[in-house]
Amino acid sequence: MGQVKNILFIMCDQLRADHLSCYGHPKLHTPNLDALAARGVVFDRAYVQSPVCGPSRMSYYTGRYVNCHGASWNFVPIRAGEMTLGDHLRPLGVRSVLVGKTHMRADLSGMSRMGIDPHSQVGVRIAECGFDPYERDDGIHPYSGHDPDPAYSDYLRAQGFGGDNPWEEWANSAEDEDGTLHSGWFLKYSNRAARIPAEHSETPYITRRAMDFIREAGSQPWVLHLSYIKPHWPYLAPEPYASMYSAADALPVVRSEEERHDPHPVYAAMMEHRVSRTFSEPGVREAVMPGYMALIKQIDDELGKLFAFLDEQGVSDRTMIVFCADHGDYLGDHWLGEKDLFHEPVIRTPLIIHDPDPRADATRGSRCSQLVEAIDLAPTFLDVYGGTALPHILDGLSLRPLLFGQQPAEWRQHVVCEYDFSFQDSRIALAVKPRDAWMRMIFDGRWKYVLFENFRPMLFDLQSDPQELHDLGASQATEHATVRARLHEALFKWARQPRQRATVADGTIESIQVQERISEGGILIGYWDEDDLAQARARFKPRFAATNPLVKPTLDRLTFSSTPEQEQDHA
Repeated sequence: MGQVKNILFIMCDQLRADHLSCYGHPKLHTPNLDALAARGVVFDRAYVQSPVCGPSRMSYYTGRYVNCHGASWNFVPIRAGEMTLGDHLRPLGVRSVLVGKTHMRADLSGMSRMGIDPHSQVGVRIAECGFDPYERDDGIHPYSGHDPDPAYSDYLRAQGFGGDNPWEEWANSAEDEDGTLHSGWFLKYSNRAARIPAEHSETPYITRRAMDFIREAGSQPWVLHLSYIKPHWPYLAPEPYASMYSAADALPVVRSEEERHDPHPVYAAMMEHRVSRTFSEPGVREAVMPGYMALIKQIDDELGKLFAFLDEQGVSDRTMIVFCADHGDYLGDHWLGEKDLFHEPVIRTPLIIHDPDPRADATRGSRCSQLVEAIDLAPTFLDVYGGTALPHILDGLSLRPLLFGQQPAEWRQHVVCEYDFSFQDSRIALAVKPRDAWMRMIFDGRWKYVLFENFRPMLFDLQSDPQELHDLGASQATEHATVRARLHEALFKWARQPRQRATVADGTIESIQVQERISEGGILIGYWDEDDLAQARARFKPRFAATNPLVKPTLDRLTFSSTPEQEQDHA
């Protein structure tokens, strides 16, 4: 092993941390990810910045909180000009390449305003969240809004799986013995087998495309973002995976009748979302879980092939591997479907990092209990390539000290997650204005506090209630009131931190006596007379402007009183 040259940045969509065997699942065995964990670090308390795809991913790609990058939901573009991984890494000679999904929506209006051609190299990178797209595939074709007929559809047709939408008709549909087709969109059929042979389904296809890139990459260092569409719905897997699991293999559902008795108003409204009502019906979760688990098993098998390929190509010993997810999935827990609130199954995600650097030998096979966030990956990657820390831009912290077995003196005491539910039916049901439809969560490792506009907060004690079944947000107990006040202030302090001054580094500000520089430029604010300026100049630290021949004569003239004749002689 040696210094890192490449980074394989793997992300799954809607993967719960508790559905890997290295995170404790008793029936769903993921030996290839377990092997990765054995030669890396498992982060047990890794949290995303939003429970929904788009904003979570934009936080991964920018290293910034949702309120900073502004892409608060799936169809909200990230601003043209927002710095991303690619922008940080390209000046260091590192390619930033995409294979798979980003859920990125291009800011076409912003590019038009700035005169940027969306088809130019710069325009494409802005549209692809800073990545050079080797192959982008967001899934759910033709409805993703990105590409209604992507390369995967052409691939399926070339294999004999034709039709206007082979993604749905073959890869995400089941077929009865009499030839009747059942779309995987319907949860009822999630325990059926997809029509497609396993080798032609989405996960193996996108894995092979990643191999294609690595084979062609050449000698330039790269960060390859391999972003799997699954186990995101439709929850339909091909054989032999479709038959591997039954409902009896699933984790027990986590929910109680108490949760439905006088719940928080926003929580109550979200329990009325169609997906939540469906998942709360008897038998629905039992039908879905075999398909969900099967898709995860297929991902693990494909990762085994990919890791073996890295060995064959001779790049394993210089490639950092990062495995994560954009968020989890309720799957009926807490009477919810999808990912609309802040319970652990949704915002606590898997994070496994293998760093080939010899300094990481001390932590191989270990687990880290520090609170980490999705925004930590961008500064970690910058750290790998020797880039300068940019705390005025990047909100996260480099994870390399933790990978090297160091315990940083100042590590975060809280994680923060944000969600904009203005696009959901719950906002309409509650008659909430879009600007008031934000909720924010802060978690200190024990207490989880959720702040809403115009509604009471929520509070959970994960020490006494690890399944988050008892909301203490309205509790009159002194302890709970004290905790709510403490976390409210911590969240308010977080919100007060300036995060939009991204064009001037903090270090630049700290290294310059700003008022001296203003005076050196001939802008004299608050001086009484020439002597006052002369005394101040004697204390100025040497700077560029003080020795600039275009500036110094002006300062000299302003500092010392003179007659017009003396000024002419001086000239």
